[in-house]
Amino acid sequence: MLVGIYDGDGEEDVDYVVGKTLNMRLFPNCEKNFDRSVMDTEGSLLLVSQFTLCADTRKGRRPGFSRAMVPDRAAMMFSKVVNGFRNSGLKVEEGVFQSHMDVVLINDGPVTILVDSRDR
Repeated sequence: MLVGIYDGDGEEDVDYVVGKTLNMRLFPNCEKNFDRSVMDTEGSLLLVSQFTLCADTRKGRRPGFSRAMVPDRAAMMFSKVVNGFRNSGLKVEEGVFQSHMDVVLINDGPVTILVDSRDR
């Protein structure tokens, strides 16, 4: 899971994203319908902080990142996100905050979901 933290995000945003993600029915049942959550499957999570998700691309050809939370505060918020998911009892791994990482992703299926706390 890639996590973008916007300036102004708070505890209620963490609670929303964690709860929504843990309970969202994204995994197929035996009939191949999205009917199971990560909690139902007793899955695991890899959380990677990704400030570039907060890019503003409305003007010009270079994205702006002023909407992203400043790194020191974002690190604390990312820790709260990680702890929120860990409180679920699922196995949770995390990337190294503010580090260059090579993340290999196998996207099994045509599904990518954006969960944005500003949409609640």
